[in-house]
Amino acid sequence: MFTIDVVTLFPEIFAPQIGLSIVGRAQQRGIARIALHSLLDILGPRERADDRPFGGGPGMVLRVEPIAQVLDEIVAAAPEAERRLIVVTSAAGKPFAQADAERYAALDRLVIVCGRYEGIDERLVPLYAAEEVSLGDFVVTGGEIPAMAIIDATVRLLAGAVSPESLEHESFVNQELDAPAYTRPAAFRGLEVPEVLLSGDHERIAQWRRRQSQERTAARRPDLGDGGRDLDSDEGRSA
Repeated sequence: MFTIDVVTLFPEIFAPQIGLSIVGRAQQRGIARIALHSLLDILGPRERADDRPFGGGPGMVLRVEPIAQVLDEIVAAAPEAERRLIVVTSAAGKPFAQADAERYAALDRLVIVCGRYEGIDERLVPLYAAEEVSLGDFVVTGGEIPAMAIIDATVRLLAGAVSPESLEHESFVNQELDAPAYTRPAAFRGLEVPEVLLSGDHERIAQWRRRQSQERTAARRPDLGDGGRDLDSDEGRSA
């Protein structure tokens, strides 16, 4: 079973996410297991999880010792030969992408350490060969929000979590955005669903969706691989 361990100061934040929707069903089916580890549980009566930074400056920094203690316990209890990675949520990390979720889903265990305040003592990353990950160029209150995004993006890729067909036709597959989607009514406030989608011609629909996917990628995310590379090919041309 794929296991995700989350090391956090605020485990209660995760309750709604890990108990509902795809993540919740994946746990019920025995596809995934998510274990929350509270840093507060291992602290002494007067011990703090954070401290002032050496050299001065604003804010507080999460201490390395309590986090290391939790990680050591996780690693000690895990099978020796399992495929495992420790991830730290950090504004200094590389942007999280679909390829990372695919890589994580191929592991046996993913350990996520949630940053807080001014960050985590820098020594944690080299000590555990951890991977620093960010959601993007913005700052949130704590690493729990990025951790939830990572959990959701990874768990949905596990076999049995969602239908294989859904995974084949979505954004970022083949470095492209998904085609636009429509549903009833066919006309709404003067805007109509493209005729091809109502035609019942599955070949034309497939060609239209392929074309739309390429055009969307080229216009909105030209940074994604070779977005729009087949815009002039017969395969991509809408009928």
